[in-house]
Amino acid sequence: MKPAMHPVFCTIVPPHVLDKLAQSDDPAIREPAQRTLEHDSLQRTRRRITAVRGAVAPTGTPSDTPRRTIFDAGHREVAPGKKVHSEGDQPAKDATVNRAHAGLGATFDLYLKVYGRHSIDGSGLPLDATVHYGENYDNAFWDGSQMVFGDGDNDLFLDFTIPVDVIGHELTHGVTQHTANLEYYGQSGALNESLSDVFGSLIKQYALGQSADRADWLIGAGLLGPNVDRGEALRSMKAPGTAYDDDVLGKDPQPATMDDYVRTSRDNGGVHINSGIPNHAFYLLATDLGGNAWERAGKIWYATLTGGELASDADFAEFARLTAASARGLYGDGDEIQAVLKAWSRVGVPTS
Repeated sequence: MKPAMHPVFCTIVPPHVLDKLAQSDDPAIREPAQRTLEHDSLQRTRRRITAVRGAVAPTGTPSDTPRRTIFDAGHREVAPGKKVHSEGDQPAKDATVNRAHAGLGATFDLYLKVYGRHSIDGSGLPLDATVHYGENYDNAFWDGSQMVFGDGDNDLFLDFTIPVDVIGHELTHGVTQHTANLEYYGQSGALNESLSDVFGSLIKQYALGQSADRADWLIGAGLLGPNVDRGEALRSMKAPGTAYDDDVLGKDPQPATMDDYVRTSRDNGGVHINSGIPNHAFYLLATDLGGNAWERAGKIWYATLTGGELASDADFAEFARLTAASARGLYGDGDEIQAVLKAWSRVGVPTS
């Protein structure tokens, strides 16, 4: 029997960033952040109460083409909202709608063409997204069945459909939900977040045709608004802790190695913070192997996520051990497994 699904509500902007903004003396900064935090807290509670437990039946018919539908919330906190675009429609006049449609397609393409996966659940799940959600809503999220995008406040955050890796990140929470179903707390929660960053980055790299050495390895590049003076993205896989250092946003708290692991009860045990460690391990692996990161490195991570051995409460060491096993199973005792072992060693996670 398939294990019960964990009622996860996953957002792209970490709570620690919004907490910092909510303490600002400037009401133009403070009020959107407070509204976003209040909204997200309510949504997490609703997910806990309404989460469906137990096995989930297939939700569609596997196809080699996506089935995308875009809805418009009309700046209200409703989902899905009014249907405004379907699969096969001509491009809309609304650029946000077109970006959401394209991002869903880019995610579908990577999973199908590289990993042979039919949509998020592997069974042809239709891809739905709601845009223009709320007033100055500073986040995007996967609600367990669809994507939702805020427009941002156009000051600190721009439209959340702009970075394709944000779309890929959030949809990958759905892949994790339908596979390893990692608990959203502590190290298993940080792995949940890291897997979304890894595949979000791979979706961007695949769409742009970028090799590992040409990719920026940033999550959310292009999302930060004009009032952020010192920041380029939400996270950096290449150099965790360096994505921003701004008087308004604060300092990126992500560690790159276990030496700086953050022990905290906030943010579900620091899921958005300590995810920097497995993120950096993947970056080290991908750049060591070279070529396209979605190929050997990505296939090792995907096999680990979907292979059935990854426990829902796995910690970093368990995940690392399984990636080594996946590398050996896929490629034998060659360069790949040595690169996996080296990457985890460099971030201080044991593999034995």
